[in-house]
Amino acid sequence: MIARIAVASAVFSMDKPFDYRIPDSLTLQPGQRVRVPFGASNRRTEGIVLAVMPDGAERPDGPAFKPVEAALDPEPLLSRAALHLAAFVRERYFCTFYDAVRAILPAGVWFQPRDRYTLAENAAWDDRWRNPAAQAVFQTLQTLGGAAEESALRAQFEAEALQRALQYLRQKKLVTCETSHRRRVNDKTERIAVLAVPAEEARRFAQSHQASAPVQAAAMELLATLGECACKELCYYAGATSATLRRLEKLELLTLREQEVLPPPPPAAAADPKPLLLTPQQQAAYDSLSARLQDASPGTALLYGVTGSGKTAVYLRLIDDCLTAGRGAIVLVPEIALTPQLLRQFSARYGARVAVLHSALRISERYETWKRIRSGDADVVLGTRSAVFAPVRDLGLLIVDEEQEHTYQSENAPRYHAREVAIYRGAQEHALTVLGSATPTVESMYRAVTGAFGLCRITERYNGRPLPPVEIVDMKRELREGNASIISEPLLLALRENLRLGQQSILYLNRRGTSRMLACVECGSVPMCPGCSLPLTYHHANGRLMCHICGHSEPMPARCPVCGGHLRQIGCGTQRVEEQLQNLLPGVGVLRMDADTVSAVNTHEKLFRRFREERIPILLGTQMVAKGLDFENVTLSAVLDADLSLYASDYRAAETTFSLIAQVAGRAGRGKLGGRAILQTMTPQNQTIRFAAEQNYDAFFEAELPLRQLRGCPPYRDLLTVTFHGREEERVWQAALAFRARLDGLLHSEFYRGETAAVLGPAPASVARINYHYRCRLTLSCVNTRRLRELLAFLVREFAKDRSFRGVGAFVDVNGRE
Repeated sequence: MIARIAVASAVFSMDKPFDYRIPDSLTLQPGQRVRVPFGASNRRTEGIVLAVMPDGAERPDGPAFKPVEAALDPEPLLSRAALHLAAFVRERYFCTFYDAVRAILPAGVWFQPRDRYTLAENAAWDDRWRNPAAQAVFQTLQTLGGAAEESALRAQFEAEALQRALQYLRQKKLVTCETSHRRRVNDKTERIAVLAVPAEEARRFAQSHQASAPVQAAAMELLATLGECACKELCYYAGATSATLRRLEKLELLTLREQEVLPPPPPAAAADPKPLLLTPQQQAAYDSLSARLQDASPGTALLYGVTGSGKTAVYLRLIDDCLTAGRGAIVLVPEIALTPQLLRQFSARYGARVAVLHSALRISERYETWKRIRSGDADVVLGTRSAVFAPVRDLGLLIVDEEQEHTYQSENAPRYHAREVAIYRGAQEHALTVLGSATPTVESMYRAVTGAFGLCRITERYNGRPLPPVEIVDMKRELREGNASIISEPLLLALRENLRLGQQSILYLNRRGTSRMLACVECGSVPMCPGCSLPLTYHHANGRLMCHICGHSEPMPARCPVCGGHLRQIGCGTQRVEEQLQNLLPGVGVLRMDADTVSAVNTHEKLFRRFREERIPILLGTQMVAKGLDFENVTLSAVLDADLSLYASDYRAAETTFSLIAQVAGRAGRGKLGGRAILQTMTPQNQTIRFAAEQNYDAFFEAELPLRQLRGCPPYRDLLTVTFHGREEERVWQAALAFRARLDGLLHSEFYRGETAAVLGPAPASVARINYHYRCRLTLSCVNTRRLRELLAFLVREFAKDRSFRGVGAFVDVNGRE
């Protein structure tokens, strides 16, 4: 038999299935992982079986196939549906098949390869060879007894030099390499004793050995009743030891085997079966979605409901229907911060049937949770982006809450978007996909109004209260009146009023640190990150300048390093706002939530719990306080700088700004007390700002569509971006120009004449240098067809093989963010 295998060591430029011969001693199925030799050096690597074919099905007259060496899994880890999903991610998002598999499976199931190098028999160094590094490695192996693991050699040699030396030694046949694979997280098992003889015979043995071997007799008496028992329990109840059980095994009275122990479900509140009471608009939305849930091909629907309209109640009713039908559900949320809050609601309703997946869990916790889902013990999955791949049995419902959030887009290979994966998976598994939002993306709303998606609207809040009124504050006027603080006079008065009434406030600013940057008042120079083309951000808490991209940190200089002039702070971050609030409102509690305050100890959940239970007057934070939060006592919310995201170099800038303003405003007035919002901006007449203040999404959508069409952006066209990066700026640009020349030539050829694509660039990325690597981009405004993706994938593969561009990398993004 022949196995078609995707190999882990295959890079993008050579990613394709490889055929291997299956030895007679192995039985393989699609979805199993195996160890195979790969490449000219036959280095051992992992692979995953894609298909099993009879001998001669492929290349009957070709060279002999290499054999599969071992199966790494006793049974398939991926179903056929999961393999199809991996193939979709590979083709759609320009990654290798194994990159897609790694996204689907939890880290705990992955093997860590361990290479062990052994000196060949009678190996001797020839003094004529001129390779001091290889000679040093050879002598080290002799000192270590003729064999050593690569990790031990890395402790003594620089990594790159060691690899070259080992390659030289293998070419000279002085060393051999053996690769083994060890799981990152092992399955928990327990030993089980199984009765190997009829129960009557076991009882006869027990009766005849009551006097001579009472412990053995007690163990056999218990097994005669149970048939099988965990060895730990058998030893406890019968007073036996491991030696006793081994003796009984020798007598062929019992057999011992290892059995996997599934983790106990996490502690959860008792399920609450009480029916949910829906408003008429919620009921209408639920009825429409529930009807789609019964269809053979439910498709995708957009649930557009204003903030506080009770979309979660509709989700819960749909999940109830799904579970009643014996099917599972996945609910995606954009932020880890929202998971504990939703988990309380889900656990109260579904108890231990709920499983949670997000990146803050330890590897072992994610693996144990994944096993619970795969075994069917958990059929409601709540999690962030990666939970879209959860192995839910008979999936019936996928919900993408706050579908407009950019955190659903992965920034590392594979650069998938969880919303698009959810739509594909729903179509493949005949499940209903629900996209929920108070401010949907323009693309999703366009698909809904054109009929590609279903559309359900909820225009009223659950408690019948109106949306909070939004007051626009002109910060230019504040400056003219002598207020240079980021806290405007109307906001300060509103905060004091809230303090007087014992009510709470949420303030949003999407910039951490103290100041955006420092600048010299004499020469104008700005301290820059040495590795990135960005100014360093000043953090007052530690007195340092920090880069928020690469993590570089250095002490704040007392004077300008260039001319010795005075350094002035420019811009404002959450640390500065916290200082200003403490000066303006002495003794008032302020809880700050940003990347500097959230940690493994001070988690999102702990900080939110403090805000709720201790009634801290003011919560100040970045995006993690902007959405999904529901605090009854919050009656004031404020956006401190609405212009921060409005003028970014991204076609979604207006959409992002509108969404953030509407979401932050929606945090206020969710209880009986009502509420209001304040929006601080330098451009109060901007159309997006005005629509956001009115919370008029329909007007914003209608105004944004013609701009998108004019720019050739989604939903009318897709943007495929090819990013080039490397340490030498000139080579990066030369590579991008050469790539464009070849792309233009092929697009104008007869074969691709029907493709609609405009090539823009190359142009510098918005951050032209990150961690000492220069970056520039080519952008295709196009109709995203399979043929065009295949063309780009082919060109990227050929580019990687071109030796003239060594040191320059390239990757493709689909509608990605900068």
